[in-house]
Amino acid sequence: MHYHFLGDTDIKVSQICLGTMTWGNQNSQSEAFEQLDYALDQGINFVDTAELYAIPPELSTYGATETIIGNWIKKSGRRSEIILASKVCGPTAWCPHIRKGEAKLDHKNIFSAVDGSLERLQTDYLDLYQVHWPERGTNYFGKLGYEESSYDHATPIEETLNSLGELVRQGKVRHIGISNETPWGAMQYLNASREQLLPRIVSIQNPYSLLNRTFEIGLAEISHREKVGLLAYSPLGFGTLSGKYLGGTHPEKGRITLFPHYQRYSTEQGIKATKAYVALAREHGIDPAQMALSFIHSRPFVTSTIIGATTMEQLRCNIASMEIDLSEQVSEAINDIHRKLPNPCP
Repeated sequence: MHYHFLGDTDIKVSQICLGTMTWGNQNSQSEAFEQLDYALDQGINFVDTAELYAIPPELSTYGATETIIGNWIKKSGRRSEIILASKVCGPTAWCPHIRKGEAKLDHKNIFSAVDGSLERLQTDYLDLYQVHWPERGTNYFGKLGYEESSYDHATPIEETLNSLGELVRQGKVRHIGISNETPWGAMQYLNASREQLLPRIVSIQNPYSLLNRTFEIGLAEISHREKVGLLAYSPLGFGTLSGKYLGGTHPEKGRITLFPHYQRYSTEQGIKATKAYVALAREHGIDPAQMALSFIHSRPFVTSTIIGATTMEQLRCNIASMEIDLSEQVSEAINDIHRKLPNPCP
């Protein structure tokens, strides 16, 4: 396993981060425990979760993932072996079960959220605490185009950062990060930390995959030069880049099989690109999922790649992607497909 510094901190996190959002819905507690034990035995020390999880968000599963992780921490006694990250929700009108659908990124909501997370996780601190999505109308969760929004007059980023800084001063959180952010948002956080001498964001968790390389357009340079490393989520595009959904197949317990409204990576152009990437991998004798993950690992602005698995077979395959070094020929072929079918699923 390879390790990278988390931003400008002295913390080293594994190149692969264990994603957890299926635990408490698609995965049982015992399955989650097995994944955690195996991942740590393979050198993974980075675990990412959120108050929102399990996915899809529902009242019955709110906080379930954190509860499972907390139960594992209590049972295993291995809290000191992991870098534990969680997230506070942005505005939740679409999740009325979270703070009555009125969650904001202000002092009251942030402190309420972190206290709930710490209790469920059965720990007294988080290594990384992230803003899950912005409290303003902008481009995230696959939204294209920019329109003026009423959220533009929501909690100022400076106020959010002040609240996060207070968590750091109190010792509840070691470091802070952002997620689903834009270049403007990232620079607002960085500028506010400089001007007001507040804690600096050390990471940004955004989608990044062969089907969505939009991070490279405006955020990659910020990430690289400012040492705000990318924690790449959805590196397999809801599992589509494994090729398992091609030809109209619907594997039992697959995410898109269970939740067919998750169509972000199943557009006409997305399927066309997926076919090309899967064919390229097979032509060179590489597992398609491992090729897709290996590409992400190789990017200089990526601190860690967040993988999620519902079976141990998937988890073993995904972790083994660390052993794959893409040849120059394969890398150039990937870029050739990207030039022909750029970012089909932003």
